[in-house]
Amino acid sequence: MTADGKIAATGGHASWVSGKASRGRVFELRGRSDAVIVGGNTVRLDDPRLTARHVKGHVPVRIVMSQSLSLPEEANLWNVNEAYTIVATQRGARRDFQKKLAMKGVEVVEFDMLNPRDVMSYCYDRGYLSVLWECGGTLAASAISASVIHKVYAFLAPKIIGGVHAPTPVGELGMSQMTQAIHLVDETYEQIGRDMLLSGFIQPIPDLSPVIPSVDEIPSVDPKVSPYEANIISFYKTWDTFGAFSNFSPHPIHMPDGNGDYFTWPTVEHYYQAHKFVGIDNPQARTIVQEIKLAKSPEEAARIGRTRQKEFPELVRTDWEATKIDVMYRAIKCKFSTYPSLTDMLLSTAGSVLVEASPHDLFWGGGREGEGLNYLGRLLMQLRSEILGTFPASVEAVDAA
Repeated sequence: MTADGKIAATGGHASWVSGKASRGRVFELRGRSDAVIVGGNTVRLDDPRLTARHVKGHVPVRIVMSQSLSLPEEANLWNVNEAYTIVATQRGARRDFQKKLAMKGVEVVEFDMLNPRDVMSYCYDRGYLSVLWECGGTLAASAISASVIHKVYAFLAPKIIGGVHAPTPVGELGMSQMTQAIHLVDETYEQIGRDMLLSGFIQPIPDLSPVIPSVDEIPSVDPKVSPYEANIISFYKTWDTFGAFSNFSPHPIHMPDGNGDYFTWPTVEHYYQAHKFVGIDNPQARTIVQEIKLAKSPEEAARIGRTRQKEFPELVRTDWEATKIDVMYRAIKCKFSTYPSLTDMLLSTAGSVLVEASPHDLFWGGGREGEGLNYLGRLLMQLRSEILGTFPASVEAVDAA
């Protein structure tokens, strides 16, 4: 925005408010996001590409929210060769235009009532956990009001454009007094070229810092790690530097399926979720295992496993809580033994504490409020010690921790 809080001139022209360095930082933010969301007005006025241009690596999914589908026939976002595009709309909106988008390779998803909270729930179900709302003021206000925004990045350019009707970054929030203002906390300020970047979290905001093993625990997990001078390496998504450590990484493993046969599981997560039901003498349990085997992604396998576990608790093996660490460890060992490059990567972290930084998993990851147990990180450190010959080949010590 300009110094007087405008994101475009009165007529809508916005090229460019901020400088080249700031735009480069936005590309970096996109490159660290699972998905980028904009509204229909942004598509009509700016015709954006929403790719992580000039940044190598991951390209986020692009999501357009439009209730009426009053969108242009031709737009950069409809070119799915650059990145995948999803259009979220109200049920029944412009079915003819939906077909045209589908023919271009754009996925259209209908909602009974299109709103930011339901779109974010949908993103979560698809495995998009880090979502960048790069939208105009109207949709930004709606997202903030729905409490789906956790962090704000405000790029302030040393320009003044004026205009009562010039658009602003956030639309109407219904606040009539300054005492109602939303406060940003843990704010930081950074000069980027001639611009200033203000970033901060919206209250209330969960503590996203994962819990690492305590000073007393670390030696029991990896004797080579100094608890007082430990370097912490976090991993989460597969495009992170150490993201291949994730149980969601696309590394197939050849493991038994519980029937005496070996099966090539698409990911560790497929194997882990299926083994909640392996060995149960019930046709429905066997059907669930087969359903997880055929899941097209680890996110889908996780959804199936978790959903069926809640729906049919009687089909989950009775020893699951006691054996799930061992199941995960067997799968991890197979994965690292199958892919020597992963072993080299794991050994390169010797002396560091490994943290699975998921804010959503209280057992394997850090947890939303930092209360997670980080058992995946612990298992990886134990495997690292086992490979280096500094720890016996057992998971009992990790379980005891």
